[in-house]
Amino acid sequence: MNEILEPGMIVRHPGAPEWGEGQVQSRIGDRITVTFPEVGKQVIDGRRVALQILRFNSM
Repeated sequence: MNEILEPGMIVRHPGAPEWGEGQVQSRIGDRITVTFPEVGKQVIDGRRVALQILRFNSM
């Protein structure tokens, strides 16, 4: 499912809901960079975590 992620999409990390809603900044292969309001910029390994898509906002 992470392969459809694009910059601007709003996502949630299923293992860390306390991070809040994050905005995808980039996806290069399995590396997804997301900015979360509570913890800042995080690089997610898409092979290990399937981010939940909440909205398809555009940047």
